[in-house]
Amino acid sequence: MRIAIFLALMLLALGYAAWKGGAPERVMVGIALMMILLDSLLLSDEVAVYGSVDWAYLTLDLIGATATFILALFAHRFWPMIAAVLHMLPLLAHLSRVLDVSMNPVAYLTMQVASSWLLPPLLILATWRHQQRLRRNGSDPSWHIFWRPSNPPTANG
Repeated sequence: MRIAIFLALMLLALGYAAWKGGAPERVMVGIALMMILLDSLLLSDEVAVYGSVDWAYLTLDLIGATATFILALFAHRFWPMIAAVLHMLPLLAHLSRVLDVSMNPVAYLTMQVASSWLLPPLLILATWRHQQRLRRNGSDPSWHIFWRPSNPPTANG
């Protein structure tokens, strides 16, 4: 039941972000959909393992954390940094499992999934704040520009 509630909340957040979000919010929609798809592929063959390090989910969490970290580097928003931290927390669960193989499987499961419950409200809030900035300022830059040419090319070369 909790999985169905989480998926409903996540789909609500993803739909709202895809509909009303700016580019960073929509990129996060793509990252989340990719993770949901990969997660469903992982579970289609077997049951998740919490008694030992779950290498498939470690790989999935590395992919999600890397993608979200890259989004945080380039997005002209604060919320992707929070999302990146939320994606790093499951990696700590895997590291904890590697360091302490006697860890209770319930603790490992909780450490892996608990932070994901914060992503839907974060994405809804981020999209709402984007809409607020659009109304207030008329625009809301999506990306940081790290490089600007000092002498742009001219027609003469």
